Amino acid sequence: MLEKVVIANRGEIALRILRACRELGIKTVAVHSTADYSLKHVLLADESVCIGPPPSSGSYLNMPAIISAAEVTDSVAIHPGYGFLSENADFAEAGGKERLRIHWPEGRNHPHHGRQGFRNPCHEVARRTLCARLRRAARRGSGREPAGRARYRLPPIIIKASGGGGGRGMRVVHSEASLLNAIGITKAEARAAFGNDQVYMEKFLERPRHIEFQVLADGHGNVIHLGERDCSMQRRHQKVIEEAPAPGITARQRRIMGDRCVEACKAVGYRSAGTLEFLFEDGEFYFIEMNTRIQVEHPVTELITPASTS
Repeated sequence: MLEKVVIANRGEIALRILRACRELGIKTVAVHSTADYSLKHVLLADESVCIGPPPSSGSYLNMPAIISAAEVTDSVAIHPGYGFLSENADFAEAGGKERLRIHWPEGRNHPHHGRQGFRNPCHEVARRTLCARLRRAARRGSGREPAGRARYRLPPIIIKASGGGGGRGMRVVHSEASLLNAIGITKAEARAAFGNDQVYMEKFLERPRHIEFQVLADGHGNVIHLGERDCSMQRRHQKVIEEAPAPGITARQRRIMGDRCVEACKAVGYRSAGTLEFLFEDGEFYFIEMNTRIQVEHPVTELITPASTS
C-alpha cells in the first residue's frame, strides 16, 4: 500500500485523485504554482508544495521541481493525472531513478515508445490486432520533409501532436501549399502545451463518428474493457458531449472491437487505465491513437460500469 502520493496536477482530476487516496487511507501532497495556492485540492491535501510560477512550463511541466517536492515530503509515488506529464516517459524514468513510483503506463515494450507516450508506436500493434489503419503521410513531422512525402497522398490530412490531448495540437490541411505552415503552427502549439513538438499526419475522414473504448490492465496479464463512449459531438476538436454506450453500433461490432482492444493491450504488456480511440465510418473502425492515462471522460464510464466490475 502506498503511504503518500504527490498529485502533480490541478483542477478536477487532482480532486478525483485526492478523493481516491483519502478513501484508501493514503496521504496526499498537492503541488501548485504560485497562482494556484488557494485551489480546493491544495487546501484539502495533507501537505502542499509550491513548484514554480503560473506558466505550466515552469511548474506543472517542471519535472525536477515535482520530483524534488516528492523527495522533501517523503512521498513514495507521483500521480500525474491527465495532460501535463501524464504520458511523458522521461518523467517516469526520472522518477524511477529516485525510487519513486510514477503512475505511468508500463509494459514490456514501453522503452520503445519514443518518449512521447503510446501514439506513434502503437500503430504497429494496431495494424496487426485492431482494425483498418489510417494511412500515414509521415510518422513524425520534422517541418522539412513532410511536404515531399505528402504529395503522394491526396489531401485532406490531419496533423496531430504526438504528446497532445484534449483537442490541442490538431490541424486539418486541405492543400499541399498550406502544409508546411500548418506543421509549424501545430509544432509550436504542441511545444507550448505539452513540452513536446513532435507531430504526425493521418488521412482525414470527412464525416466519421468518434468512438473510444476504455480499458483497465493490472500488470499481471489481466485486461478488461469497460465498454465504449461516443464523443462525436465536438467543437474545434474538443469533445462537447459524451454518450455511453455508443448509439448505432451493433452488439457484434461492440464485442469484436472490445476484444481487439484487450488483445492489443495484452500484446504490449500494458498496465494502467487507458482509452483506445477510433473513427467509425461506413461500418468500419479506424484506429486513431491510444491515450495511455485516465481521461476527462472517465466519469461517463463510471456511471455505466457495475460496481463489481470497477
